[in-house]
Amino acid sequence: MANARDVKRRIKSVENTKQITRTMELVATSKLKRATDRVYAAEPYAEALAEIVRSLYSPELAERFPVLRRPEETRRAAVLLLTANRGLAGAFNANLIREARNLLERLRNQGVETELHIAGKKGIAYFRFRGEEILTARTDIGDAPTADDAQSLIDPLRERFEQGELDAVHLVSSEFKSAMSTPPQTQALLPIEPDEGSTVAADQFILSPPGTLILERLLPLYVRNAVFTALVRNAAAEQGARRTAMKNATDNAGDMLENLTRTYNRARQAQITQEIAEIVGGSAALE
Repeated sequence: MANARDVKRRIKSVENTKQITRTMELVATSKLKRATDRVYAAEPYAEALAEIVRSLYSPELAERFPVLRRPEETRRAAVLLLTANRGLAGAFNANLIREARNLLERLRNQGVETELHIAGKKGIAYFRFRGEEILTARTDIGDAPTADDAQSLIDPLRERFEQGELDAVHLVSSEFKSAMSTPPQTQALLPIEPDEGSTVAADQFILSPPGTLILERLLPLYVRNAVFTALVRNAAAEQGARRTAMKNATDNAGDMLENLTRTYNRARQAQITQEIAEIVGGSAALE
């Protein structure tokens, strides 16, 4: 049976760990509330912008706007991966990295030359360890991403796409369904392919200036906002995953404490019984 002193030391260690995980859970909960508010604030604008682009879009416009260009063959594609700068978030980063690996593998199997761009220390560390070349490595985007962060990420890629250096740009990020559900997803950023199902026709708008001029301004904004929305959702998904991971760790520490306490009581009881037996045996030897 384990020594009571050793068990007591383990109990103290687990109690300290439980305090840390409980504190991290509370911090993640607080950050999750603010991150979720940012998601809810960003989504109406993103939906309205997408609705306008869908309404004004037509395949003939691809000849006028480079971001709508659909190459006959995809020769070179860029993958933009969003991960967290910190760990202790369960499988959050691992799921995103796996999604990016699968995407790179699919593209390469199709004969597409790929290049990798990453925002987040965890993704950068993993792919550097694997020897992958990373053309963009950003670690300066925090828990509250801004539109400027999104613009600095996507503008160089958009310009290269417009110049014909890239034939496609893919984004790997988390889909924030809820704090408990944050699956990874792959989104085709470029070329722009607005979703079908627009509820507003272009002829229902009174356009001034003309629609083509509006699209000239809106299309780069549409791409930038897609990245910004992904950054905001990714930040909220990270905090949700971290809160869940820390809650599970806290609960596990509580279970460990219960088991260790029972082990300590048994060890202490055995020690006391042994001491009593030694006293009785010594007393009997003196008679």
